[in-house]
Amino acid sequence: MTRYRSASRLIAALVLGATALCFGGSPGQGLQPGLVAKAQAETPMGDLSAFRAVVVDTAALVGSGDMMGAVTRIKDLELAWDDAEPSLKPRSPADWHRLDKAIDRALDALRASDPDQKQCAQALADLLVTMDR
Repeated sequence: MTRYRSASRLIAALVLGATALCFGGSPGQGLQPGLVAKAQAETPMGDLSAFRAVVVDTAALVGSGDMMGAVTRIKDLELAWDDAEPSLKPRSPADWHRLDKAIDRALDALRASDPDQKQCAQALADLLVTMDR
């Protein structure tokens, strides 16, 4: 499990750094401290790391310009989140609603008729921040 967490942290750092570079920034620019390194998202709802991994994967696809792949990958988050609602929502309804709205914003950005890569990347970064609270 430790090896998996370390690999996840490395992947998250590379993805977010690459995304920042794609948009003319520098790795970590505009990111909250610890955001890149956060691999296991423990919250009042429990471990959200599986959901977080999908967001990181989606961000990587957006960063590489594969918007269709990102739309496909974020669908995995939508389905898993909806399936987990009965077990997650009762643990912390306010947190669940806050995260659900952030997921909806990311879905809306990616599913726009002409998705803007920067807006999608920002929505996914905002989702990670919300998830890591």
